[in-house]
Amino acid sequence: MNEVALLNRDVLEKLAGELNDPGLTLRFAMDYARMWKPRYEGLSAAVRRRDTMAALDAVISVRTSALMVGGLRLARIAGKLETVIRDGKFNRSPRLLNLISALGTATVMELQNSYIHARHH
Repeated sequence: MNEVALLNRDVLEKLAGELNDPGLTLRFAMDYARMWKPRYEGLSAAVRRRDTMAALDAVISVRTSALMVGGLRLARIAGKLETVIRDGKFNRSPRLLNLISALGTATVMELQNSYIHARHH
């Protein structure tokens, strides 16, 4: 089985080309890294409260922002949690939340090491 990439840097390189502004893409990556913890905490809190609308809003934010920086593995697991939330099966969420926490932290570290620090001299 092929493992989905933790971080596909080509996504950010493509974004930089589309925006024609590598500095803007770097700032976006830095903002993503800075916002990871509060974004995850909001998701976790909404899931713990079993607040379907807030949890959906938060998990969609995690999934789409991960896709935008190339965090493909994180986006895939967030998509699985989104399905669990939509199905109202919150009892299945703890394992997925733990995975999202670990993958999010690893994605941010990889983003910082392989993209942000490489471009932010």
